[in-house]
Amino acid sequence: MRRFWDGLAGTLLVLWIGGLWAIGYVAAPVLFASLGDKQLAGTLAGHLFDWMAWIGIAAAGYLLIYRLARDGGAALKTLFFWLVAVMLALTLAGHFGIQPILQGLKDQAMPQAVMQSVFADRFRHWHGISSIVYLIQSLLGLVLVWRAGLAR
Repeated sequence: MRRFWDGLAGTLLVLWIGGLWAIGYVAAPVLFASLGDKQLAGTLAGHLFDWMAWIGIAAAGYLLIYRLARDGGAALKTLFFWLVAVMLALTLAGHFGIQPILQGLKDQAMPQAVMQSVFADRFRHWHGISSIVYLIQSLLGLVLVWRAGLAR
């Protein structure tokens, strides 16, 4: 049975980190480059990022509980555990902190697109913060996958 739980941990790690990279650095740029309507591209990218946040929350929750169940208190002394915990915190901050601010700015700008409104500067500012948080998550995820591969 342990083999199943180990396999699930590996699968969730790949789904989460691979998804971060695929959505953030492949799918979203392709949407903006391919669609003439930037507002539509942003909406579609937003839905993809929303899905990735929920996948990240579920994956991180499982990975933390799994490591604690498997290794006990020793899990708290591992880089893996703390990388996952920091990534989870960043995911929660982005999804429940930054994204509602961005959505609020979009809602206030209606019926105009936010980038054509008086809220454009604030939106750019918060979008930049969101992008930095995402980049940090992506890089931490890369370290996580790299280290997990070396641990075998």
